[in-house]
Amino acid sequence: MAKKSPERQRSTSNVLLLLVSYGLYAQTNAAYTLILLGVTFVTYYFALLIERSQAERPKHLLIVCGSALALLPLLVFKYYNFIINTSNAFFESIHCATVLPGLNWAVPLGISFFTFQAVGYLMDVYYRRIKAEHNWLDYMLFVSFFPQIMSGPISKAKDLLPQIKTCRQFDAAMATQGLKWFVWGLFLKVMMADRLGMYVDQVLDNYMFNSGTSCILATIYYSFQIYGDFAGYSFMAMGVGKLMGFNLINNFQRPYLSTSITDFWRRWHISLSTWLKDYVYIPLGGSRCSKARNYWNIFVTFLVSGIWHGANWTFVFWGVLHGLFQIIEKMFGWQKVTTTNLPVRVARIAITFTLVTIAWIFFRQPTIADAFGVIERIVTEHGALFKPSNTEVVFSALSIGIVACVDLLREFLPKRFYQLVQAPVVVRWCVYYALLLIVLLSGVFDSSQFIYVSF
Repeated sequence: MAKKSPERQRSTSNVLLLLVSYGLYAQTNAAYTLILLGVTFVTYYFALLIERSQAERPKHLLIVCGSALALLPLLVFKYYNFIINTSNAFFESIHCATVLPGLNWAVPLGISFFTFQAVGYLMDVYYRRIKAEHNWLDYMLFVSFFPQIMSGPISKAKDLLPQIKTCRQFDAAMATQGLKWFVWGLFLKVMMADRLGMYVDQVLDNYMFNSGTSCILATIYYSFQIYGDFAGYSFMAMGVGKLMGFNLINNFQRPYLSTSITDFWRRWHISLSTWLKDYVYIPLGGSRCSKARNYWNIFVTFLVSGIWHGANWTFVFWGVLHGLFQIIEKMFGWQKVTTTNLPVRVARIAITFTLVTIAWIFFRQPTIADAFGVIERIVTEHGALFKPSNTEVVFSALSIGIVACVDLLREFLPKRFYQLVQAPVVVRWCVYYALLLIVLLSGVFDSSQFIYVSF
């Protein structure tokens, strides 16, 4: 029997991955595959038109129209009700009887991720960073690739499209590394994030009936919950990608060991930070302008970040906080300060973690008033700590401890960490099986979906 040519093998593999990607996405709501297909179609054909256009003015018109059309479903599905509710609240405040109708529909899963990925591709073609993709099926797979469509990472075309267009062979070493990433991501999600989430929900959903001490612990837990939830998904996506021969971007680089808010955004949700830098911050003028304009560019960039995360004033406030933190750092030059002095570095890490955790309160609570309510409880109402069962305490502490040890080793003793990674095969596989056993026996498997899927 004749062997398939490499190109035919690649095409068959990509078609199969495309069918799986659309099939899995259709499980959420089959009708929403039309939104995914529409965004893909618009950005694909507008990229071709931009590439063919010679004059600058028509290209500018095409990028504006193409981006607007691609972003339209995101704006309608995710922000229409927010805009309407805000308008109705304004009309009510001025005693106007006008009530605009809202729409009762669910937001398509992952719409923020695949829309930004597709618009990023269109921008790259416009700025001549890449050539337009002419293979329709390859481009469809680029936008819909199932490991990342729900919660990222947001891949750049220059990174993912060449891998899609390459004939991939099974690589045992790559697959083994992929399984390691997947198990680690699973641990972060079901052992740490979902377990901590039970305490967080019990306390912060009823913060007015809990002490400030309990609220402090719950907010710290939430910092680790959202890290475990989002990084867990990203690591699992990396793992699945490696099993199939793809290298996806590592979206997290030990963010809670950052020494400034600026440093935090180099380590947290790296693909979104890169997207915002390339397609918002730099086009606004970046840092190559006056100080005042630079501060404004930072502010707008993180305002967009807040809006991207959700249609609620809490997310806007969260984005504004991060923008203001970075503006203050830039004003005093704190983001450039590096030190080998361990006590100073630890102090800066503690301050950064505290600021990030305070900002997470606004991210987590349903209203800004509720967020300030939590902060008020923390400042004024100290009392008995709400304590779950001893089992919950042990497993929560164990999960945070394991994650902290791994991140601290990789950050401060990387050579020692990689020596441990290269330990004898028997030792390594004992650790892998122990980790998997902890996940299976102690993980929380009846929790809700990933937090970032809703974005």
